Amino acid sequence: MAGNEPGSDLLADLDAFLAEHEAEFIEFRRDLHAHPELAFNEHRTTRRVALRLAAAGLRPVILPKGTGLLVDIGSEQVPYTERPVVALRADMDALPMADVKDVPYRSTVPDACHACGHDVHTTILLGAGLFLAEQAAAGLLPGRVRLVFQPAEEAAGGALDVLAAGGIASVGRIFALHCDPRLDAGQLGVRSGAITAACDRIEVRVSGPGGHTARPHLTADLVYALGKILTEVPAALSRRVDPRSSLSLVWGRVSAGTVANAIPDEGIAEGTVRCLDDEAWHTAPDLLKGLIDAVAGSYGVNAELSYQRYVPPTVNDQASAAMISAAALDVLGAGSVVQTPQSLGGEDFAWYLESIPGALARLGTRVPGATVTHDIHQPTFDVDERAINVGVRVMAATAITALWDDGAIVAQPLPGVTGV
Repeated sequence: MAGNEPGSDLLADLDAFLAEHEAEFIEFRRDLHAHPELAFNEHRTTRRVALRLAAAGLRPVILPKGTGLLVDIGSEQVPYTERPVVALRADMDALPMADVKDVPYRSTVPDACHACGHDVHTTILLGAGLFLAEQAAAGLLPGRVRLVFQPAEEAAGGALDVLAAGGIASVGRIFALHCDPRLDAGQLGVRSGAITAACDRIEVRVSGPGGHTARPHLTADLVYALGKILTEVPAALSRRVDPRSSLSLVWGRVSAGTVANAIPDEGIAEGTVRCLDDEAWHTAPDLLKGLIDAVAGSYGVNAELSYQRYVPPTVNDQASAAMISAAALDVLGAGSVVQTPQSLGGEDFAWYLESIPGALARLGTRVPGATVTHDIHQPTFDVDERAINVGVRVMAATAITALWDDGAIVAQPLPGVTGV
């Protein structure tokens, strides 16, 4: 047979698999947590994952820069044509900060810490992959699944490297999880549409002739002009862009001058642009340049805008969000899926969704009943490790659900083929 649609057999298989491997996965996560690696330096992590996958009979492929890897699970010879590959993605890198937790698995690397849960994401994807490999060996996987172990999410470059390496070639849909300490372990936060925002960085460098503060009318009052850019440009955005896009500009650094009685000849402002709407994100650079030039021109100064793209908004496809919700309900039970709020944080999973449909969901990691929550990107961040099993269940079931749903929509039986 080519496999069975998700149901009670899948749940029983997951129960048996996790009962056998739960301790292994917790230990694997703790090892990664104790040995964090920053963006594009995930050599040990990559090696550990690759060796475990190879031990299960899989053939991982290391990405060209030497960190991160891809592996396909399932035979190409399935009894359907044009069935897309379903991808599951996890990020692998740590953050450049100290780990201050008093736990046996605290980071052993100075100024490096898995404070965003990427050690959990990596372990979950490994576990889901090992389970799906068993399903494939038993003839129960209705298609192919690609595991994407991505480097450098925190540097906002890893997803682009995966794309450049052909990592989503032939992939029709992609899914990912992200730890969320605002949700209890056992819960999954899902939403359709934008779930995280675009996050870009801008630098505005203003220049003029300079002069004496006693004679601003004989020069260009650069500091005053810079102040106008700081206040008027963010205000103008609210009248030039649909407010539902949540396009915002917030300044983080401003510098101009060295003494009180001299008008400087140069000033600089740096900030971030965030947005929940993909169309608004694409138009933001030209819009901001026009607004900044208009304000600067009014005060006789020159303004140069440097606009650095980081990530687009993460916009979940409606069908994909429905698939991960349905899969989670099947394997976690009623009440496990909740509507998650939008975040103005950035996530480079968005780059995949610029090319193919998919969904990012939030995995609850809070100890149920806990009164203190340690947020992500904090040196005290930790998780309820029961979330690992939850994540494996959700990712494995989502892959199988998506293979069946997409197959039912786009695939037709090959002539004369009844099974594999």
